[in-house]
Amino acid sequence: MPDWLNIALRSIGALVYLFLLTKLIGKRQIRQLTYIEYIVGITIGSIAAFMATEMDGPIFHSLIALTIFAVFPALSEWLSLKSKWYRDLMEGKSTIVIQDGKILEGNLAKEKLTAEDLLEQLRVKNVFRVADVEFALMETSGELTVQLKTEQLPVTPSQLKLNVASAKPPQTVIMDGKIMPVPLAALGKDQTWLETQLKKRNKTLQDVFLGQVDESGNLYLDYVSDAGGSKKKPQIQETYETLKQCLQDLEQQANAEQNSKLQAKYKDNAAKLEEILKQIQPQYKH
Repeated sequence: MPDWLNIALRSIGALVYLFLLTKLIGKRQIRQLTYIEYIVGITIGSIAAFMATEMDGPIFHSLIALTIFAVFPALSEWLSLKSKWYRDLMEGKSTIVIQDGKILEGNLAKEKLTAEDLLEQLRVKNVFRVADVEFALMETSGELTVQLKTEQLPVTPSQLKLNVASAKPPQTVIMDGKIMPVPLAALGKDQTWLETQLKKRNKTLQDVFLGQVDESGNLYLDYVSDAGGSKKKPQIQETYETLKQCLQDLEQQANAEQNSKLQAKYKDNAAKLEEILKQIQPQYKH
């Protein structure tokens, strides 16, 4: 077997095996990993690379090492569920860094944080004055949890004894120029209603990048206007095309009308509209 094919097969095998093993860790973000899981993640990556490229060593040895390093975090997690002492040892404890508006410098040093680091994390929470903080905890995940003082908390409707309706998320009814039937049906509306709304705005599905309907039944449309899609038409162009369509409708109605007086009115209005179009046309190069 050629070396390149051997490496390719080993690499694919390592990826598949790693995928199966990482299912043991579960769905966690990097900042949620424990020390053990972080160390194991680096180690099994190195073992997998060795397994893929080192053709002299038996692949079975690498599989054994990968299995041991992958099973250990699962065992550690099980012990964490059974023992608080072990959980505190592996994951640590939350540390109070601000209490009653005062920074606890000792705890801050314990977490290896500077004053600038603390202020930065407070700003992420939209807090700019340390004096406004009742207490702040540095969690084991590395995030800062902040509780503002009561007088600094925003007023809620319940505190004012106001009855407000629960907010419902908007439903996306158009995406990439395509109608989403399930959200539309959830609103109790159909495709005919949506097409009518588009027609009122002189738009087609191809003009719409995203469409949403809020809890009040209002339709919001985001039109395709980036460099990769169709350009949004200028306002003067939209006005011209709308008036031109009205002129055609008036002419058709005049031709179909049997009453001579009404027919004369349709023709008179059509002539006036045609004059308006002639005035607009020089501004619109179509």
